[in-house]
Order: sequence, then C-alpha cells, then structure tokens
Amino acid sequence: METQWMMEFPHKNMDKRPRKRPRLTWDMPPLVPPPPKVLPAFYCGQEFTNGAVPNYAYSSVYYNGVLHNGSPPWRPDDKDGHYVFVVGDYITPRYRILSKMGEGTFGRVLECLDSERKEIVAIKIVRSIHKYREAAMIEIDVLQKLARHDIGGTRCVQIRHWFDYRNHICIVFERLGPSLYDFLRKNSYRSFPIDLVREFGRQLLESVACLGWNYPCDVWSVGCILVELCSGEALFQTHENLEHLAMMERVLGPLPPHMIIRADRRAEKYFRRGVQLDWPEGATSRESMRAVWKLPRLQNLIMQHVDHSAGDLIDLLQGLLRYDPSERIKAREALRHPFFTRDMRRCGFPL
Repeated sequence: METQWMMEFPHKNMDKRPRKRPRLTWDMPPLVPPPPKVLPAFYCGQEFTNGAVPNYAYSSVYYNGVLHNGSPPWRPDDKDGHYVFVVGDYITPRYRILSKMGEGTFGRVLECLDSERKEIVAIKIVRSIHKYREAAMIEIDVLQKLARHDIGGTRCVQIRHWFDYRNHICIVFERLGPSLYDFLRKNSYRSFPIDLVREFGRQLLESVACLGWNYPCDVWSVGCILVELCSGEALFQTHENLEHLAMMERVLGPLPPHMIIRADRRAEKYFRRGVQLDWPEGATSRESMRAVWKLPRLQNLIMQHVDHSAGDLIDLLQGLLRYDPSERIKAREALRHPFFTRDMRRCGFPL
C-alpha cells in the first residue's frame, strides 16, 4: 500500500513552503501491500483554489482497505529520466491519464482527468534528475508569484496544484490549447505576423518585469523567442556548446574579448590562445560547420521575414541579445522601446 501525506494551504500561504523537501517514501513499492490501519491522505503539495481548501471524499478512494483506481505498478524511468506512463493509468488516485500533450527538455505534459474536480487538466511531469527537480521548484515559485499578480486569472496559465510522485515533481495546470511551438509545428513552421509577435513580446516582457527580477538571461530568452516567432525557426538550434557559441558569433558578431578573458577554466577548451573561438577547427563534423555557415546575420534574418517595423525590431533585439549581461536592456526598458510604443501611438492608445 502506498502511504501518502497531504498538505493543503490557502493561497496566501503559498510562499511559506520550503524550497527543498526530503525524499518522500510514500511511493516506494512495498513487497506486500498491508491493509491500512488508519486512512492516510494521498499526496504532498498545495491546492490553489482562491484561498478555499476543498473537502476531499477519502471514502471514494479506498474500498474495504483496497486502493480503488490507485497508482499503477512501479515502473523504472526511461534512460533520460522521463516518467513511463500508459494511457488509462492513474497518477495518485486522483488523476487519470487521457493522452500525452507534449514533451520538452524538462519533462512531459499529460492530459489528465481530475477525478476530484471533474475537470480536464494538464500535468507537467518533470524528469527525475536533480537539476530539473530543482528548476521545477523555482518554476513553482514563479507561477505562484505570477498568480498573485494575475487578478482574475486571465493573463497567465493557472497552477492548480503540485506534488512529488515517484521522484517526479508534478505541476497541475489548467488545460489550455497548444503551445506556441506546437502551433508553429502544425503550421509547417510558418512565422507569425509582426503585430502578433509584438503582442507576444509585450506579454513576455510584462511577465518578466512584474516578477521584479533582474535576470538578464530571461531577457536574452525573450529575444530568442521573438526571433523564432517572426522567422518560424529556433535561433540557435543546437545542443553542442562550441557549435552554439559559433552560431552566436555568426548571427550577433564576435564575442567580447573581456568576457572571454573572464571565462572560467571549463570554457578554455572552446577558445584558441584564450581570445578567439576555436572554430571551425574545433567543429565535430562538416554538418556542424554547415549548420553554422548557413545562418545569416541578425539584421538580414529579420529583414527576410519582417516588412514594416523591421528596423525597430532589429534595434530591440540588439538590446535584448547583447553578450554582456550588464549592458543588456532591462525588461521595463524594453517595454518602452519604439517597437512597442510607436505602434501604440499610431493606433491612438495611451502609453
């Protein structure tokens, strides 16, 4: 019998949850499932219901001491740490898997039926790898902060709940439509109209700005996303470090020498004499070299896909994609950029 521990908190107490938790033992497969002497609760996490704590009907979970609609037999994760599932399985007694919605670097997203609320939800099941589990806890903190500022719950995806299941952080969301990437893929990677790119960019930057963070890496990410939305393709489509750096130099120009000099010892293998990128000499294959050489400069890339507003967008991207984080434009500054404000003035909107 899997013993499980529930914790329910009102919305106002969400930030009091500790960042790290000890490894839970409730979902370890026992040799013989004994009948429960005391009815246990069945998962760990937080419920977000505008401050209300639901009254769970535990009697519907257990029948004569046997778990009804319980979790499936324990299965090992795949080689990449992804949770292995079968449609129709339960993730805890509450969530029944209906389909797979998507997969990314951090994990998989499954469409599930919430048997308590009788609604369809999307559950992000994070890979059982330490760095991704840590990142998931940060994501939960961010989602909580966004939820507090999103009055009415209309501007940002809503987190319903989170829990730790078989060493996988699981984040329960409202079920929405396809992601931007899935939409691009199903639309044969055709780019979005520039006015829609502008609106997506505004919303992204508003989200970063409302968090009150000063993380230049988030601004860099927004720049990469804007390029992908207006071109239909990822800006730096690689997972190899040296090739990635070569792509950056191809699109944005040479890396600043002062940043190369400050790099730690782990980066020395990517540079010749400590001042120049080891490319193409260090390339792993001709395919890698071709992938870099086919990339245009940033200005040319944007001009290929954007008609009006191209000049403003190029200038904005050059600020978002500055190599030196200390020189990179801040989110609030970017929102005042002519790429956003010029269009609002033309349409007669107050700034």
